[in-house]
Amino acid sequence: MRMFKTLALSSALVLAAGSSLADQVITYKLDPWHTQVRFTWHHLGFSTPGADFTDVTGTVQGDQDHPELSSVNVVIPVKSLDTYVPALNEHLIDSGEFFKTQQYPNITFKSTGMSHIDTKARTFDLQGVLTVNGISKDVVLHAHANKVGPHPFYHDAPAAGFDATTTLKRSDFGMTEYVPMVSDELDVHITVEAIEAQAFDRKMAEMAAAAKKK
Repeated sequence: MRMFKTLALSSALVLAAGSSLADQVITYKLDPWHTQVRFTWHHLGFSTPGADFTDVTGTVQGDQDHPELSSVNVVIPVKSLDTYVPALNEHLIDSGEFFKTQQYPNITFKSTGMSHIDTKARTFDLQGVLTVNGISKDVVLHAHANKVGPHPFYHDAPAAGFDATTTLKRSDFGMTEYVPMVSDELDVHITVEAIEAQAFDRKMAEMAAAAKKK
């Protein structure tokens, strides 16, 4: 549910960029092995279950000198939702009571701007449009840039890492079943590693070539 947006945090790379990246606009791709969108909810007051989206792809255009001009685009297939309970996965994905998966198979996020940029604290708010079940809503991610610099696993290519949080209402996206017994509000946490796009593609090609040799 609000796992979406997730990923938008990536644009934070602008905030933590070092001098070596100054005056550059860099295209990054999300590293799928180290990017996670997780959300939790309250169930009847007894527990706080959670779920992950395990397939998150996207790009970030990072403008180091003008972070407010950076942009993020993310796509998350609904079928990548994993609560780690097979029966619950099936209910959320296939019942039609929550996600309208056949009609709207993907969740998307497209950034629209940044605000409250604090370069010293490496924090910012990322605004964007989140679309779930064909319904688009404005959302805000509260983000922190963890690190920007060369990535040792990608031949020291430029990379950036971020965490972000937000709270969404699932009813805003047509998911009203069992509210308020099962909470309407979803707490979302996103963690991202983003790699310079060409370096990421080269790494994927190297891995594919190595797999063929086995």
